[in-house]
Amino acid sequence: MSPRTKEQNEEIRLRRLAQIRKAAADVFLNKGPLLEIRDVAVQAGLGYGTVYHYYSNKGNLLHDLLWDALERAGGWLETPLEAQPKAPPASASEKTPAGGHFGLAAAADTGNSAVADSQSGSRETAAATELGPVAAAGVRLLQLWAEDHALYLLHKLAGEGFASLPEGRSAPLSAAFRREVLAPLAALLETDRAADGTTASGGNAAEPPYRLQRTEMLLAALVGCASLSLRRGKLHEEARDIVRFLKL
Repeated sequence: MSPRTKEQNEEIRLRRLAQIRKAAADVFLNKGPLLEIRDVAVQAGLGYGTVYHYYSNKGNLLHDLLWDALERAGGWLETPLEAQPKAPPASASEKTPAGGHFGLAAAADTGNSAVADSQSGSRETAAATELGPVAAAGVRLLQLWAEDHALYLLHKLAGEGFASLPEGRSAPLSAAFRREVLAPLAALLETDRAADGTTASGGNAAEPPYRLQRTEMLLAALVGCASLSLRRGKLHEEARDIVRFLKL
């Protein structure tokens, strides 16, 4: 067998890093800051030595996990709701209801499955048109959290000022989060308020600091409401219920 090329080794390294970070995000949902490298290794199905080779301490792992999630967090506001991918199959740590993420009964054959998918897609598209821009954005974000636990972790820890990280690491991450996530969402909220006639014209519009604070409060509410559904593996299907409960 010929030795692997440099490019192949790099591909393996990146794939392994993604595997470890995903496992770390899943573990963090259950154990929080108490997670250990050994827990991550078990969740990832890797040897302790393998994970330790990449991350010798959980601080470095959490830091890289959050920055990696932040890179994926940008741009979600521009993605149409009906174009959001459906929730992936549940992992071993999640229990999915017999009806799946969308509450559909298991199709007995391929034909029934196709019909079920068509019906689900129709409901998704119809529901999307009934939502306002802020509500639709909330649903999109919740569904992304259901599919990518690292994104949920990013928003949760952002609300805590990334206190789990040393200040030298938390400050740059907080600044980037405000720029990449808070500012675009705050602009959407302000636009929606203006469209509803709730924002005064001229110089009486909300100042940027207040807009960001209001956006932080909204994200904190979403994080809190999503927690239980996420742990039960039902956040994707309950996203609209949460948005309706918060009256977005």
